[in-house]
Amino acid sequence: MAETLHLQVVGPERMFVDEQVTEAQIPARDGFIGVLPGHAALLSALKPGGVLTYVAGGQLKKLAVYGGFVEVLASTTKVLVDAAEFGTDIDRAKAQARLATATAAGSDQDEIQKAQAAVDAAA
Repeated sequence: MAETLHLQVVGPERMFVDEQVTEAQIPARDGFIGVLPGHAALLSALKPGGVLTYVAGGQLKKLAVYGGFVEVLASTTKVLVDAAEFGTDIDRAKAQARLATATAAGSDQDEIQKAQAAVDAAA
């Protein structure tokens, strides 16, 4: 069995990730999917807001993803996202303010999940 799998995370306007990884945690609609090389094939919708994590080159990386779909195959995982942000690009204070505003305003759960994902990815 291979030691890595090819992970691609693609948005409408750009590719966020295109690299070999040893593992990935994908925020699917009904819970996280842990993906290792050789994983069984599956398709799933993503949560409206969640944190995708993966290990590449021995480093843990985080990406806030906002809706989309994932296709898992034995050696490739493709994640098509509506939008995404790298955790390193997120201003934690602004993300927390966005979450507080969404919660106080009684926003729908999707908006609250998106705001929470940004806070979690920035951590």
